[in-house]
Amino acid sequence: MKKPRRLYCIFLLLMLLLTACNFPTLTATPSSGGQDAVKTIAAMTVQALLSQNLPSDTPTGPQDTLTSVPTNTPNPTQPTIVPSTTQTPPTAAVTQTPCDRAQFVSETLPNDTEISPEGMFIKTWTLQNNGTCTWNSGYSLVFVKGEAMTSVASQQLTTSTVTPGQTIQVSVNLKAPSSDGTYRGDWMLRDGNGVSFGLGTDASSSFWVQIKVMGSKVSYFIDNMCAAQWSSGAGDLPCPGKTNAAKGFVIRQDAPKLQNGTTDNEPALWTNPQSTANGFIAGKYPAITINSGQHFKAVIGCLLDAKNCNVKFTLVANADGGADQVLQEWSLNYASPITNADIDLSSLAGKSVVFTLKVTVISGADQAQAYWLKPRLEP
Repeated sequence: MKKPRRLYCIFLLLMLLLTACNFPTLTATPSSGGQDAVKTIAAMTVQALLSQNLPSDTPTGPQDTLTSVPTNTPNPTQPTIVPSTTQTPPTAAVTQTPCDRAQFVSETLPNDTEISPEGMFIKTWTLQNNGTCTWNSGYSLVFVKGEAMTSVASQQLTTSTVTPGQTIQVSVNLKAPSSDGTYRGDWMLRDGNGVSFGLGTDASSSFWVQIKVMGSKVSYFIDNMCAAQWSSGAGDLPCPGKTNAAKGFVIRQDAPKLQNGTTDNEPALWTNPQSTANGFIAGKYPAITINSGQHFKAVIGCLLDAKNCNVKFTLVANADGGADQVLQEWSLNYASPITNADIDLSSLAGKSVVFTLKVTVISGADQAQAYWLKPRLEP
């Protein structure tokens, strides 16, 4: 019963206080025991009564501080950020040019050039520096795989510098294997730190030399008869041809009958020019590299019963794609003795040579049955 009575007393005091606030204001100066004093006493009484109702176990100290819970009420002064659903495209990868990389430009000695067994020859590549680093005297040309052809394992690339964009010619001295077959050797470049590089986007591809070794007992000109391009004044000719073809023809004869009445056991090329005044026939052979000390040899003349045979034999050479060079000419007729051709090719050593065998009519076109008996390269 004490608590209701106490609340009742508080209520009466509040009523008295509110009533006192509504009384008319006196004109006289209030004394210290006037209206203000009443208000002060009433307030103190209310505070005292309230303090008596506080529970005794109310915590004090730092725990009295209440933590405010943030609300999600949007702030009108700040813009609302809406997440974007547009995806940013990935940045394209930038391909960097390798420091060291080469590009093939040209070469001598095309692939499958025929070389005699143990023949000496030179292979040259023209390469461009298409990397970002300068090649210097610390760089090398190195053999990486295949048939080495008795070459060195590596050699200095240059004694100066090759800047990006510049080209350089690199050559190796090689020797063909002793056995017949096709042989290939692959090469690359190497920097001063021993790292190999070559061609292609990633500089990992090699460049190479590839040859065909021609057996020592095989006649280059006989066995490659139809690898040559035969022609006359009438245009290109088929190989082998047909006898009595007016445009000219070439035929292999394994047992030719010569003008002296003998039959030879070595093969010959029967080269009959076009049947016209100054008619000719010519066979241009695939390139072959000439060895040091090598000779061209053959027996030339007219076939048996070709009594009106009167012709000019010509051996032409084209070295490394230059101008045609007449190595020698022989004018023969049916009455001439059999002639042994022997030409020293030392001036062409190490070069890639295209040979042309040519026969031209001097007179008696209808019986210009000329032959090249066992044309060959020795040794």
